[in-house]
Amino acid sequence: MISKILDMFAAGSAPSGPSTEDRLQLASAALLIEVAKADAAFTTDERQVLLELLRSTFVLDDAALAALESLAAQRADEAVSLHEFTRRVVENSSPAERCDLIGLMWQVAFADGHLDKYEEHLIRRVADLIYVSHSDMMRLKHQFRRES
Repeated sequence: MISKILDMFAAGSAPSGPSTEDRLQLASAALLIEVAKADAAFTTDERQVLLELLRSTFVLDDAALAALESLAAQRADEAVSLHEFTRRVVENSSPAERCDLIGLMWQVAFADGHLDKYEEHLIRRVADLIYVSHSDMMRLKHQFRRES
């Protein structure tokens, strides 16, 4: 599945395009990378948590995980706004899956033992853009703050 995404970007465009699952994985990974970079210190703890969350959430092997991380980092660097990622998340996931994504974002933010104001601001913006309620966002924040 990741190879299809890579092939599409290498060739410019694929006839059938990436699958819904591929688009959701890429958008989710890019948003998680954005959280990790939000405080200008993408630590090894944050990267390790991010990779483990991607591996377990999307059931990826090492090669697929490396490809997804690389492509998501590239897309996050090239993006001019969060809207291309949040739009894909809204179009390709259920409300419960969108809440799960916010939970993943909190886990990445708390991975280094410190929640930076820029990380929190980014998660709040994404929650609004993907229609996760404020109460759900705060519940997840407190849930993962206690676990970290």
